[in-house]
Amino acid sequence: MLSINRRHALGLMSAAAGTIILPRMSFSQGARPSITIAVQKITNNNTLDVWNEQSNVGERVFFPNLWEGLINRDWMGNQGPVAGLATEWKRIDDKTLELKLRQGVKFHNGDELTAEDVAFSFSKERVFGNTEPVGGKTIFEADNKPTTVKELPAIVPGVARRLWPALTGVEVVDKYTVRFHNATPDVTLEGRLYSFGSQITSRRSWDEAKSYTDWARKPITTGPYMVGEYKPDVSLTLVAFDEYWGGRPPLQQIRFVEVPEVASRVNGLLSGEYDFACDLPPDQIATVKAAPGLEVQSSTIWNHRVSTFNTQNPILANPLVRRAMTHSIDRQAIVEALWAGQTVVPAGLQFESFRTSNMFVEGWAAPEYNPDLAKKLLKEANYKGDAIPYRLLNNYYTNQTANAQIMVEMWKQVGLNVEIQMKENWAQIHDPQGVKGVRDWSASNTINDPITPLVVQFGPNGEAQQKKDWSNEELNKLSVVMETSTDRDLRKKAITRMLEIAEREDPAYQVLHQNAVFTGMKKSLKWKAAAAFAMDFRTGNWNAS
Repeated sequence: MLSINRRHALGLMSAAAGTIILPRMSFSQGARPSITIAVQKITNNNTLDVWNEQSNVGERVFFPNLWEGLINRDWMGNQGPVAGLATEWKRIDDKTLELKLRQGVKFHNGDELTAEDVAFSFSKERVFGNTEPVGGKTIFEADNKPTTVKELPAIVPGVARRLWPALTGVEVVDKYTVRFHNATPDVTLEGRLYSFGSQITSRRSWDEAKSYTDWARKPITTGPYMVGEYKPDVSLTLVAFDEYWGGRPPLQQIRFVEVPEVASRVNGLLSGEYDFACDLPPDQIATVKAAPGLEVQSSTIWNHRVSTFNTQNPILANPLVRRAMTHSIDRQAIVEALWAGQTVVPAGLQFESFRTSNMFVEGWAAPEYNPDLAKKLLKEANYKGDAIPYRLLNNYYTNQTANAQIMVEMWKQVGLNVEIQMKENWAQIHDPQGVKGVRDWSASNTINDPITPLVVQFGPNGEAQQKKDWSNEELNKLSVVMETSTDRDLRKKAITRMLEIAEREDPAYQVLHQNAVFTGMKKSLKWKAAAAFAMDFRTGNWNAS
């Protein structure tokens, strides 16, 4: 049995990057301050479209500063719904939701928000392409390839049907009233409206854009800040939108700069070049806290780190091998070694917030660490030691590389031959060419209901199935139950069975730990971190006590 303590685990990490101290940059001298934030990555696909950039890094730059929905997420509170561009909403029936728009809201181009903009934001032209409401049928990118520069990227319709599987359209009742019409009953319609993707854009700005890319790199929205300049892979500058319906923003400018190396982000914070440094690993906390005038904001967030399996791989096609891999990992040892015990191993792909609707499956847990059982399963599978590829990014997730090295060592202890293949970006991770095996991912609770993340990420239109990593017929049928049933007991039974399938019988993934965010910053700024990747720079959270 392998025993890895904190020192041993940290010893498996790669050497840290260089520690060059960067020159100090001048702080804005305007009436309002400007800030610079060092991030590991700004966006993954070089757009600022909420439907295209569905990522942790996207959440950080999008919300709540740029994009807004009819219902917003309470970023600085319980992460639940709060009034946004809509002031009130009500159910007409199980399939229909009516909302009253906030009057006088301005887009960044000066236009007033109306029901026509809302209807457009959920139209075929904007998100759904040629797809229709479906249940249990996977939508693949190959079926949605654009033929002109103005059409949607192939990925967007599939993502749209992932979040809105049965939306038939949005009816304009009057200038400030809309109705969302669903093909099936759905208890989560309100939740879908504050989820990642359901934010509103200007119809006119879309019509006037010469291409999708032109629009997506400077989307016209209603947030407190608007896009000033975007240099893909380099920087994103948001500037104050003084006609914001929520009041004059407290900052003149927010500049996100892409700094992939942890050491460079820390050194830039220490030298004063950066006001914030994001995605710090726990072993950097002491360094930052010891520096005069600096502090670290931290929180566990509604996001779990997972690793996923590709069952097109002939070795991983056997569920016994995948089950063995899940029982080989000592999750608690990883939490102690890499996270200094500052996060937890969750009860599978569940979040505590599910308890508010009685949808938390009590007594469920991540697969036990049991190397003997793992060896037994590998023997039953007749595994002969063939290599299993592990496509890996260099610390896209905090501590990602070290975590992978530890897991490879743990798998080795039970006889599994897992080989790391370093990749530069997500396109290489998902490249269908070559042999896939294991990859890293994370799973978020974007709606206070267990359809996120299990149905949304691993159901028929989840990325796992759209990328042809994994599929299960029974789970797909249960996903439809989760999306269409109004019977809470039936839905609870369905999600319980889905956990059994995806984590025990036919593993799609293995949960590692709940994610945590550590952000270094200047104390004098008096800013508070949300329990999320998002960074709130609205008036209520600037100079917060």
